[in-house]
Amino acid sequence: MKFGISFKPMLLEEVDTPFNSNLYLYELKYDGQRAIIHVSPNIIKIFSRNGINITYLYPELQNIKKIIKRKMILDGEIVLFYQGKPNFTKLQERSHTKNIHKINYYAQNMPVCFMGFDCLYDELDITNKTLLERKKILNKIKDTDYFFKVNFIMKEGKKLFAKVKKIGLEGIVAKRIDSLYIINSRSDNWLKIKNLKDGTFYIGGYLNKQHMICLYLGEFRNNLLYFVGKVMLGKKQGLYKKILKEKIRKTTSFCDYEDLECNYINPVLTCEISYLERTKSNKLRHPIFRK
Repeated sequence: MKFGISFKPMLLEEVDTPFNSNLYLYELKYDGQRAIIHVSPNIIKIFSRNGINITYLYPELQNIKKIIKRKMILDGEIVLFYQGKPNFTKLQERSHTKNIHKINYYAQNMPVCFMGFDCLYDELDITNKTLLERKKILNKIKDTDYFFKVNFIMKEGKKLFAKVKKIGLEGIVAKRIDSLYIINSRSDNWLKIKNLKDGTFYIGGYLNKQHMICLYLGEFRNNLLYFVGKVMLGKKQGLYKKILKEKIRKTTSFCDYEDLECNYINPVLTCEISYLERTKSNKLRHPIFRK
């Protein structure tokens, strides 16, 4: 690892249910944009999880330089809070803006903050230290309007997840306290548990792929089928054969959506879907097929 040179961060595995363990610490999962920040008193570079330099998108984060005494590399999430909660839709609006005047406007009127949850470099590479050791170094940095350390609790994963469900946040993260940081790797030493919502949706069409089938989902409002998103289904699922038996329509099943590649069918079959939230346009975010 070299200061100022991008790399891909350590990624998490996912589990369905929260758990308690003395071997783990537990953090809130903030709904934001994963970012690695290389920062010193004189320079800051912000990289996305894919190694793209996104420093110019968030000029307000230049303020982080003021609280750093030496060269450090921090891992965390860029988060935009709206009405007291992380708002991914508004963050996307910012991250897709390329106009410098709009970027500066957003920095003043819709600012983000960096939620730091790990320190990877402190004048030298410290990824070979345990998570708890790295957390101690991270905790020496003071919080400001633009930088917050992600707090954690020990042992009580179920208790934290219950609070997350009550408040309506994205989920929690469980991390082994003795875990090392492995660049460009997905590790089961870090686990995310999402606070998912469930719903039943109609299948208005499908697209056959090599090993999977893509379902086009909808919901009825005022007797009209509105498109809400797509989800992948394995061909070994029993629902797959039922879908293929349905007669293909010549026109779209949806009142507000059309895709020339889609095989439209009458919306009589349903499936149960878990999803994170609804977008501003009422689409399902991160839908997962359940049954």
